[in-house]
Amino acid sequence: MLHNDEKPEGREDVMKIINLIENTEGRAGCIAAHGLSFYIETKHHKLLMDLGPSEDTLVNAKTLGIDLSLVDTVILSHGHYDHSGGILPFAKSNPTAKIYLQKTAFADYYAYDGSEKGYRYIGIDKEIMKLPQAVPVTGNLKIDDELFLFSQLSGSYPVPRTNKRLQELKNGAYVQDTFGHEQCLVICEKERHVLFSGCAHNGILNILKRYETLYESAPDAVVSGFHMMKKTEYDEEEIRTIVETAKLLKQYPTKFYTGHCTGMAAYEWMKEQMGEQLVYVHTGEEIRV
Repeated sequence: MLHNDEKPEGREDVMKIINLIENTEGRAGCIAAHGLSFYIETKHHKLLMDLGPSEDTLVNAKTLGIDLSLVDTVILSHGHYDHSGGILPFAKSNPTAKIYLQKTAFADYYAYDGSEKGYRYIGIDKEIMKLPQAVPVTGNLKIDDELFLFSQLSGSYPVPRTNKRLQELKNGAYVQDTFGHEQCLVICEKERHVLFSGCAHNGILNILKRYETLYESAPDAVVSGFHMMKKTEYDEEEIRTIVETAKLLKQYPTKFYTGHCTGMAAYEWMKEQMGEQLVYVHTGEEIRV
């Protein structure tokens, strides 16, 4: 499926964005899995935003006819396995692409799965630290005139309640993860700005406000999970928060593309409010902005 409703006729500088992997089935022959990865072609770059949970991301790229050896840049949105599991196999076949991640992404991150199962490690493979092309970042970074990374994403809007079970192991104790290791990518092409986030653990509204402080405007498009997915039933307050978030997003002059951790139930509630302003991008599907 091709989402190209924003493509002006005859325009050559279209940004191509392909979902290499996420939770739901999309293009036939592609593997769906809990995780996220986007392949992006711009005027000056071929890059990846995250690399999914495993080598399945690379398998999907081959299925889709994408040559990952031509990728020059990788951005890791945050330090979780479902966004980083494909990095080591990717680095074996492409040892030159720089991999940008927040320095704190190397910390020890866990999910609390309840009293019976306890804590489960969900951080990145520590071998990534040893890769010569890994570029640890502290704070913001302007890579070039086209690519900009920003962090410090906390704000006044509430963060997703689904963050509560996500912890960091510090000095032998489990503490709430504050997601200082999360970073966003802005791709700037002339007057067009596209904002990428992995899961928006700090809250998509806080991320947008942070973007506005940097650019004094709204992005043309946002590509991000919203971390609203639950395996259990939603309570009334959670549903109300999802709907209110959608109403606030609707006020932006921005097209939103989502998937992965948003969850289909939350997406449908948001879609009722946002209509064509919100699009779900399944595994293997393409966006043209």
